[in-house]
Amino acid sequence: MARADISALAGSWKALLISPNRTIVNELTPLLSQHLPNTPVFELQSYPTRQSVTEFSGSKGPNLCFLDLITDVERAVPLIGDLLAVQPALKIIVLLASKDPDIILRTVRQGAVEFLVRPFDPEQLESACKRIASLEQATQGEPQGKVFSLFPAKGACGSSTLASSLAQYYKRVGVKKTLLADLDPLTGTLSFLHKLKANYSFLDVLSRISMMDADVWKGIVAQQNGLDILLAPDTVNNGVGELTDASALVTFARTLYEVSVIDAGSVYGDWNLTIARHSDQVLLVTTNELPALQAAQRALSYLESQRVSNSRVRLIVNRYNKEYGLSREVIETALHCEVFQLVPSDYEALQTALLDGRAVPANSPLGKSVSQLGELLMPRAAKSEQARTRTSPLSGLLSLFSRTR
Repeated sequence: MARADISALAGSWKALLISPNRTIVNELTPLLSQHLPNTPVFELQSYPTRQSVTEFSGSKGPNLCFLDLITDVERAVPLIGDLLAVQPALKIIVLLASKDPDIILRTVRQGAVEFLVRPFDPEQLESACKRIASLEQATQGEPQGKVFSLFPAKGACGSSTLASSLAQYYKRVGVKKTLLADLDPLTGTLSFLHKLKANYSFLDVLSRISMMDADVWKGIVAQQNGLDILLAPDTVNNGVGELTDASALVTFARTLYEVSVIDAGSVYGDWNLTIARHSDQVLLVTTNELPALQAAQRALSYLESQRVSNSRVRLIVNRYNKEYGLSREVIETALHCEVFQLVPSDYEALQTALLDGRAVPANSPLGKSVSQLGELLMPRAAKSEQARTRTSPLSGLLSLFSRTR
């Protein structure tokens, strides 16, 4: 990227420099003045508390941050997650005493995108700014894909199988580039459902996010029947509890895929909140059993309290059987929330698909319901399917399997 391109983008940046060490501030400030002359820099001479970082939120807040880890790494690292919780689009560059891989990995897991190593020099700053500017340009380009994230209200609600079926639906109807991503670091099961070995996982994406491109990404994701699948780690690695920000990963996926379907863990915690905040639609999956519905009520309240817009949250009632549990009308009354989709209980079709490692048949009750859900979320995918079946010599037969109503 040319120097002029960096300057143009830097003109829209507002920087925050957090360091209690005056020497570090004096070393970095001249470089910022020279190489980012159009960027206003606000200095904060102490590490802010979690409560006070809310002052940096909003459209007038900073979108670039230089954070000193040299003075007090244990206070500074958790601050990354606090800053991103109130300003998700903030690009954080950490200042390091040395290129310590453990500390760098910790900061990346928290959500930092770049680092500068003391002594600071123009080449380091230029390189970091180029990569951030490239990421900014990519996220502003067209087209931008859709992101649908699925969260279980509680365990065993079938969120993972529903996410898998939804991604397979979009691939079946002709969406050219579809991603299925398992971003549950603790209990991710997509590798099991698809009978895949997790040679790489989303942790590898996070560790390389500052240098990520389409070629590196292609080497990390698994492919199955034309569907790209980003897996969770097979084992619970050290540091997964420090994960707080998935925004860079989700944002990058938008630039590569027309549709990304994310299988997430529970809605709680900073990591899952960043997934929800960066999704076009948040699908909260429950069943019509009382414990699951109580969990759904708590999850809806939590999302609202964390500034996830109600207009993007969709309630999905999975494994619905009107003979058992609460009816649709009672659920909507109790939760003060419209049921977006009822997904029927279809044990036979689901178990056969799981045992064979295949997609749920499109003509099964479950398959038809998933098609309806996919159409509601992105109508043009359904139109693409209708056009495809009309032009096929087998359109009369195929329409029996793809009809959604």
